[in-house]
Amino acid sequence: MTDQPICPLCDRVIPLGAPQSRHHLVPRLRGGKGSETVLLHQICHSEIHATLSESELAREFNTIAALRAHPRLAKFIRWVAKRPPEFRSKTPGNRRLR
Repeated sequence: MTDQPICPLCDRVIPLGAPQSRHHLVPRLRGGKGSETVLLHQICHSEIHATLSESELAREFNTIAALRAHPRLAKFIRWVAKRPPEFRSKTPGNRRLR
């Protein structure tokens, strides 16, 4: 068994020293200050924010299950699952339209 955390979005280990960050399931600016956070790979966190607006995150995508069900994020998860846990890259694809 490993002591390393598991990214709840992609289900890969987050190795010590790998880029990582905490994601507020409800964005701080949308009432989530002090709310639940999850530790993610930085690439997974970046993809979430490249895909969804703060309003969408607060309204519809405020659980890991909802995030994993989003079509673009599901495609990203399949893609990143083939990469080593310490993989780093710019967020692939175009950013969402604002």
